Amino acid sequence: MGKGSFYLTTPIYYVNDVPHIGHSYTTIAADALARYERLKGRDVFFLTGTDEHGQKIHRAAHASNETPEALVNRVVERYKFMWKGLSISNDDFIRTTELRHTRRVQKIFQRLLEKGDIYLGEYEGWYCVPCESFWTAGQLTGGNCPECGRTAERLKEANYFFKLSKYRNRILEHIDSNPQFIQPESRRNELRNRLLAGVDDISVSRQALPWGIPVPMDPGHTIYVWIDALLNYITALGYDDETEKFNRYWPADVHLIGKEILWFHGAIWPAVLMALDVPLPKKVFAHGWWTIEGQKISKSLGNVIDPLKITEQYGVDAYRYFVLREVPFGMDGNFSYTMLIHRINSDLGNDLGNLLMRSLTMIEKYFDGKVPSPQGTREEGIDLVEDAARLEAEVDDEMEALQLSLALEAIWEFIARTNKYIEESKPWVLAKNDRSALSITLYNVAEALRLISIYISPFMPQTSQEMFCQLGIPEEDHIQRSERCWGRLRPLTKTKKGKALFPRIEVSAQPV
Repeated sequence: MGKGSFYLTTPIYYVNDVPHIGHSYTTIAADALARYERLKGRDVFFLTGTDEHGQKIHRAAHASNETPEALVNRVVERYKFMWKGLSISNDDFIRTTELRHTRRVQKIFQRLLEKGDIYLGEYEGWYCVPCESFWTAGQLTGGNCPECGRTAERLKEANYFFKLSKYRNRILEHIDSNPQFIQPESRRNELRNRLLAGVDDISVSRQALPWGIPVPMDPGHTIYVWIDALLNYITALGYDDETEKFNRYWPADVHLIGKEILWFHGAIWPAVLMALDVPLPKKVFAHGWWTIEGQKISKSLGNVIDPLKITEQYGVDAYRYFVLREVPFGMDGNFSYTMLIHRINSDLGNDLGNLLMRSLTMIEKYFDGKVPSPQGTREEGIDLVEDAARLEAEVDDEMEALQLSLALEAIWEFIARTNKYIEESKPWVLAKNDRSALSITLYNVAEALRLISIYISPFMPQTSQEMFCQLGIPEEDHIQRSERCWGRLRPLTKTKKGKALFPRIEVSAQPV
């Protein structure tokens, strides 16, 4: 990846309901990636936002006896509040009801119409309101939407259509010549097979739907919510009238999405960009779904979890760590309170928290709380230094591949290696007969902790900050807080041993 600009996005979330674990997963993953790229010196632009138009929103507002404007304004604040509570560091938050978005969407629609890639026709078929998706009769499953399983509605109306079929072969060629474009590989194969089966032109407007962006030359139509939503990735950059920002960040390095919306991002979105003569994003990564204690997340089952309720009881960083470490990124995962508590007690408490506490306790006991000045090297410390040197490349490679769980695994292997180094070196023995060796050992341990603080910072920013504080590294010392080369910790730094990072939780502890 290297230095330069880096643009990544989450999907913009549909505001017919409150945010849940699935929304938080995508956004936390994007945040970890954004923070990691900033750590490497990249000029990062991290975008998230909300999708606020469409029939589903209109019906939800009617059902709650409020206007669509009131509904979206109320729910949007829940998203913003959650992202703040989860330490999300997005650079922008776009709403599809904002003027900067709506006016650019209308201009794009007009351009595609004038180019001949959008035309007026008649749609007759099936429509799923919850998914805001059009389906043919052959795609339905027993008359129901193949994605969500709910009843599809029969539609017959005059609509504007986009010539998706015109771009099918070009999209297939791009997928075949750019294997990293759609990830993971299993999703790429699914998308490719669907394209090979043939595609029809798609409806890109709805008639007599009052809650949406009006078609500029025909205000009796509103622009199809998915076209409206997909364009946010370029309207947020000022496409068409703020070229400096657009040219600085586009094409996107990564679109992070859930696997259920891959068709829109892997087929429709590339086709629209091709029609606009805009370069395609470098990567679309479709991750898996979460279940709760083995059950599908469902309002009817009553198991929809507010992530902030989890963080109130177990901590923000513990939650961030769990969702990123527990499941290989791209696969489906299961949220379990038992496994969350196990991760907190084992990985965070025993491995990381105990390492920090025992190390600072020894520095306090043997060197009056000051990081000792190492005099020379010792054989058992050489492996630790070499492991630290290898860690940078290992984590870089895993983050490049968006394997966040494996990046964390590599970091925790280094934590284990540091704990083992203490056992091998036996500082409590050295304190009796070899102060010089003791100073080398405890400096190495403190420097390993500095590096660990850096590596965990994208995933667990609050914990990283607390570790820096306990190590005595001031916030303004950017070198010690970002430099991943060994030996940057300044000797005689006054440590400030504080509270245990992750106190043990009883397995019987019940969720809020």
